[in-house]
Amino acid sequence: MTDRIAIYAGSFDPLTNGHLEVLRASLAVADTVYAAIGIHPAKKPLFSFDERVELIETAAFAAFGQEARRITVVSFSGLVIDAARKHNASIMIRGLRDGTDLDYEMQMAGMNETMAPELHTVFLPASPSVRTITATLVRQIASMGGDIRPFVPEVVAGALVAKFAR
Repeated sequence: MTDRIAIYAGSFDPLTNGHLEVLRASLAVADTVYAAIGIHPAKKPLFSFDERVELIETAAFAAFGQEARRITVVSFSGLVIDAARKHNASIMIRGLRDGTDLDYEMQMAGMNETMAPELHTVFLPASPSVRTITATLVRQIASMGGDIRPFVPEVVAGALVAKFAR
């Protein structure tokens, strides 16, 4: 039997509890999961690529133990379908928070299916406890000294506090 390989793409800037929930569900769908960090030269992320890799790996190990070994963090630029092909993924994981996400993600899934019919999109709905979390809001709250601990893994909360203490 062939390994089921999935790719879950995002900026993960920072990793949130919502991202972690999607990674957990991804492990139930696939044997190997690539957490693919999108790199865009025009965008200036809060955390460097290397910092995001470390945060994802540390948070995943804390949350999933040895199962975290099935997650590999990679970078990509350009189309996510090209990254999926590069890593032999046949499953594209997308998290959904609400109906707005669904409308946008359905359009993306349709476009991706046209360009890469071998790639199947799997939508994973967010639980109510993480549905409102966005990385943008987490960054804003952290930048103003707010308590972001309910929204991110412990290692990420520490990194955010350190980042904004400078």
